[in-house]
Amino acid sequence: MKRFLKNNEGFALILTILIISLIVTLTLQFNSSMRSHLHAAVNLRDSIKLGCIAKSGFHCALAILVEDDLEKDFESIHEPWMVAKALSSHSNSIFEEGRFAIEIIDHSGRIQINRLVDENGNYNNKQKDLLTRFLNSSKFGLEPQDVAIIVDSIKDWIDRDDDTDFGAENAYYQTLEKPYSCKNGPLDSLEELLLIRGITKELFYGREEQPGIRYYLSVYGDGKININTADPLILEILSDQMDEEMVQNMVAYRMEEGVDLKNPQWYKQVPGMIHVSIDPHLITTVSTHFEVISEGYKGAMRKGVRGMVERSGGVCRILTWHVL
Repeated sequence: MKRFLKNNEGFALILTILIISLIVTLTLQFNSSMRSHLHAAVNLRDSIKLGCIAKSGFHCALAILVEDDLEKDFESIHEPWMVAKALSSHSNSIFEEGRFAIEIIDHSGRIQINRLVDENGNYNNKQKDLLTRFLNSSKFGLEPQDVAIIVDSIKDWIDRDDDTDFGAENAYYQTLEKPYSCKNGPLDSLEELLLIRGITKELFYGREEQPGIRYYLSVYGDGKININTADPLILEILSDQMDEEMVQNMVAYRMEEGVDLKNPQWYKQVPGMIHVSIDPHLITTVSTHFEVISEGYKGAMRKGVRGMVERSGGVCRILTWHVL
């Protein structure tokens, strides 16, 4: 026993080494944990900064829209908001760190899908013809019978009854693999179209050589399309008398500086279009609904916001708001 007690120096050394190893391990773990918390705090700080920068860009876009509305009573492709992304390139001078990029999209230049049905639940025939010509465009590759089904199905989705001809109501949607009910009310977002019979993801989002229909439609507006800002494809379907050459001439005409675009009938001044007739109830030169996208940037980090805005009388009212 005495011999064992006299030779316990080795045990003490081993114990000391174990204690030191434990301290080193705990120190390294603590250091790693502190670094993780530090990085998380920095990321949270930068995320908050980017969110504020993105919101600043959004409100800058609203200011551009309000100022433009107070100065002019019609919209064209020459408006400042049409080049908002280029204007925001100088935003880095506003902030110590970061910048924003804003984009303003005019939804008054699109087909306003909820106007397909009137207040009594019946077809708005002018809007029906417009939507039918749009979907029959060769760009989408749809057969006429498929177009008829889609148009009827959209109408059935919006109207309040359960009657249908060639569209779809609850009797169709309840038999799907994942059943759901027909809304029987106006669309709140374009993405709802993906729930409607006949509208596939490829048709909605587009493919490599085919545009998606979502870029030409809106759920907002009174049904009138601003021909000053509408896409060439939308211009082409405003009348069954239109052809591709007329559309190109219209686009070239509205690009000219100094031409009067206040009256929707300006298209009559375009060469070769004196005999063309576009229903005056379908066109306007006023824009009321805009989609605003603002993204904040700092190094490789990005954060954005997206909102729909209704503008009237120099006032912008935010209808929807999403963080990207």
